[in-house]
Amino acid sequence: MNALPQSRSNFEQEYRQKLCSPAEAASVVESGNFLCLPLNAGEPTLFVRALAARKHELEGVVVNQQHHVCPDYFTEDSVPHIRVQSWFTSQVSRAAVQKGWADFVPNNFHEVPKLLREHWPIDVVATLVSPMDEHGFFTCSLSVGYTMEAVRKARKVVVEVNPVAPRTHGNCHIHISDVDCVIESDAAIVEHAPAVVTPVEQAIGAHLAEQIEDGSTIQLGFGGIPNAVSTALLTKKDLGIHTELITEGMADLMLSGAVNGSRKTLHHGKTVATFALGTKRLYSFMNDNPMIEMHPVDYVNDPSVIGKNDKMVSINATIEVDLLGQCCSESLGHLQWSGSGGQADFVRGANISRGGKSFITTASTAKHGTISCIVPTLTPGAAVTTSKNDVDHVVTEYGVAKLRGKTARQRALNLIAIAHPDFRAELTEAARKMNRI
Repeated sequence: MNALPQSRSNFEQEYRQKLCSPAEAASVVESGNFLCLPLNAGEPTLFVRALAARKHELEGVVVNQQHHVCPDYFTEDSVPHIRVQSWFTSQVSRAAVQKGWADFVPNNFHEVPKLLREHWPIDVVATLVSPMDEHGFFTCSLSVGYTMEAVRKARKVVVEVNPVAPRTHGNCHIHISDVDCVIESDAAIVEHAPAVVTPVEQAIGAHLAEQIEDGSTIQLGFGGIPNAVSTALLTKKDLGIHTELITEGMADLMLSGAVNGSRKTLHHGKTVATFALGTKRLYSFMNDNPMIEMHPVDYVNDPSVIGKNDKMVSINATIEVDLLGQCCSESLGHLQWSGSGGQADFVRGANISRGGKSFITTASTAKHGTISCIVPTLTPGAAVTTSKNDVDHVVTEYGVAKLRGKTARQRALNLIAIAHPDFRAELTEAARKMNRI
């Protein structure tokens, strides 16, 4: 009768023995070590700041991470001490990557755990977690991604326990016996309020809503267009979600009943994701919510898994599209702006789904209407994120262009038809010069 209470007591004792300050946890990092940190809201900010505070004591430390939060070591003087290998640049890391102070690692998001297993050593992993339960388990909470793989491989595991980090369901649990250092934190968790939707984004959202049938399973990215889509979908029925990112708009869809997962063919009735970003309202909604499951990215973003969802719909944004349908979604010419993320993962998954559709979205113009986002050829040096062979639909405020299965001539004409009217004539002339039309 006393076995379970005794077991819980043992876990609590082990927890107390491993409890330490952020500085003490950061002291486990040695020169030449390779670190791995979770993306975005899963970044353990107290640990990262403590590590940055002692950077001049270290030489040759390498941090592997996607989408960074804390800016403290993205500086030129940090390079000999702590250098970052960035898999997806954020506002924090963008300048450092562009100036050569940090390194960019091209990747598809679903392959990151495999890259960790096969290509990069990991000495230390540190992650934000939810409080430990009576069985000795924490959860990765808002950022599962590649964290579980890093925990399995690392020699030292540091968890930063935040009482408001939501406890999540799925394959996202870390046991106290696998942890070396425990930090307790009451710091604010990273939040991102929903972007204000512009009239152009609202128009794009309306076009997309017309294309999405009741009973579809959806994936949305982050920003104004996904927010507009979420609002436009509130009148739909029996939607499901299989996405890398859970947003505030998705919580609204679940709360409204538009999303119930009742017609999902994979994880029936469940919303599946690998990380989340929003406000306290979203995090509270996620806490111990059995409707939501968080899984590692090599499962969630695997195109063969995505494709098991019938009527899978992926919606992602791009920077520019050429008349053949090549989409650059991550660079401004040769300057890295973000990364491939899961865009290609979900485009390919939707393409193999029965009844699936994928949509790449963009406003028709940029820089206050002075340049077209539909172009004859991509800017020199631009990275192709979604290839001409994978692209399905492209959407602007002027409509939807179907490209998959179309000839080069049909693609050019369809794209010109949804370009801004001010640029259609010159796009037509450019297409003629290239013998596309």
